[in-house]
Parts: sequence; structure tokens; C-alpha cells
Amino acid sequence: MRSEYIKQIFMAFAQGNKDKFLEIAHEVINEEEKKSHHYLAKELKDIVIEISNGRKLDNNLLNKRYKNAIPIPRDQEKGFPLLEIREFSLDWNDIVLDEETKNALITIIDEIKQTEVLASYGLKPKQKILFCGPPGTGKTLSSQIISSALCYPLVQIRFESIVSSFLGETASNLKKVFDFIEQGQWVVLFDEFDVVGKHRDDPNEHGEIKRVVNNFMQMLDNYTGESILIAATNHQYLIDSALWRRFDDILFFGLPNDNQRNSLFKKYLRVLNKEKNLNFNIFIKETEGFSAADISQICWDALKRVILNNSDTIKSDDLLWAINQQIRRKKIEGGVKDKG
Repeated sequence: MRSEYIKQIFMAFAQGNKDKFLEIAHEVINEEEKKSHHYLAKELKDIVIEISNGRKLDNNLLNKRYKNAIPIPRDQEKGFPLLEIREFSLDWNDIVLDEETKNALITIIDEIKQTEVLASYGLKPKQKILFCGPPGTGKTLSSQIISSALCYPLVQIRFESIVSSFLGETASNLKKVFDFIEQGQWVVLFDEFDVVGKHRDDPNEHGEIKRVVNNFMQMLDNYTGESILIAATNHQYLIDSALWRRFDDILFFGLPNDNQRNSLFKKYLRVLNKEKNLNFNIFIKETEGFSAADISQICWDALKRVILNNSDTIKSDDLLWAINQQIRRKKIEGGVKDKG
């Protein structure tokens, strides 16, 4: 927020000038919208509406928009919430993707925003999307960016609560989730989707999972709400073939290429100075096959090392040390073979 706005808001409050306050508030909201700070703008609008209507502000104003009106569904067995609601203020500068995937995501957002225009031609926007690909490649972050762009809260489904030890309860939990999301506009993220989307002919799975997959397909088919449903999996090969046809679009999030890894290093390291002639090509070569999440972890480790050594400049040794730390972790996870 620009300094003149802060001064004017303080002056308006001190003078008890409500009209002046609202005038400046609308200018601030417009500026935040131009910066793509959609959620902040929406929150400020909610506050302005309350003030304009002469109502007393509630500290829980934001939560009241949805949480108090619609109870969070819970697992009957243990009482755990089946989902989590979060809001984000992100834009495309917060993620590094290949152009094809980014353009596909932008198209999905545009279609949702133009739902009424499409409806006038008898068309519907893409609403059920499958994100697949290796872990740490941006599936969850992309869901958060879609949530920000649409100003829809993100509903993240908690599969550890949905999958019950009681026969029949898992399908009941899924129904509770679908009943909930029918009542609002959300971006719904079914993370680790393969938990309930496994092949029905898998000999290692019992009849309960097969019934859950069947129920899930029926719920997808019958869904008529206004939310966008995103299923994300790191193991697309486990997904039942019949489920693939239920999605309007399928996006694969691959490991970052050389240019993307270069962008990721520069994005995460921009907070500190870098030594002269720092050769990023070395780090790009050393991190071939690494995910975006791996690169971010490397950068955080390097930054912390520099700061704890009372320095403000990133050096090659710091990054090579951090890369070796990530290789060590990935060896433990079984994700990287010994280079030696």
C-alpha cells in the first residue's frame, strides 16, 4: 500500500470521516486487484460492505463467509474433519511451469470465469481435472494458484480421515464431502487421489476399495455443483481406467527442464546477493532429474547456511553443499542412485 493511502486512511479515521475512509478504501482495493492480490482485495471488500451497511465488524468475518454457514463434515468413526479450507493470494510468478501446462491452466481458469458466456452457447467449462506426475512438480501449488485466480477458497480433502477402518464408512465419508462441496463455489483438491481411485481389478485390494471406486465414479458423474474438482496423484498408473474418462482434462506435471531449473534457482535465491560470475550451469547439470520441490529445498538450505555464517552473499560452495544434502536425502528415500 502506498504511503499516501496510509496517511489518508489515518486522517479519515482521526476526523471520523466515514465517506473519505470508504473512498480511500475503494482506491486501495482497486490497487490490490491490479497487483492480482485477489483474496486481499476480496477481504477488504467484505470489510467495506460491513462498514457501509453500518454493521459491527466481527473478527471472524472471513471465516463466516463459509465455515459457520456450512458445517465441516467429519468422520463418524473418529470425529476427524474430512477436509480443510484455506485461502491463498498467489499468482503465476509464484510457480515455474512449462508453457503448455501453464496455458492449459489459464484456459481452465478463463472457462470458469466465462461460465455464463459458454452457457449461452450450450457449453460448459472444464470442471473435473486430473493432475498427475512425479511428486514436487507443482500440482498442489497450481491448485492454490487456481484458487487465488478464481477467488474460490481451496477445499483440500483429507484422505487419511476419509479412508475408514469400518466397512462402508469410507463411501459414506466421500458422500459427506460431495454433499458439502455442492453447497458452494470452491476449488476442491483430492490430493493423493490414487488412495480411492485404484484399479478395481487389483488382486491386492479387497472388495471395499472396489465399492469405493464405484461410488466415487458415480459421485463424479452426478456432481452438478459450481466448484472445480481437481484430483492429484503421483501414481497415475494406479488409477482405474474407467476414472480417466470422468475428467474433462488431464495435465501431466513433469520434472523441470534445464531452463526451468535455472528459473527456479534464480527465483529462490533472489533474496540474497550472489558472488560474481556464479555459474548456474553447474547447478543445473548437478540437479538433472530433480523436482521443483527439490530445487526449492536446495535453495532454502543454501540461504540458511549463508545467513548462519553471517554473510549476505551466495557462493558456489554453498549451493554445491546444499545439492549434496539433497542428494543424501534422496538416496535415503530411494529416489537417486549413487553417482559414484
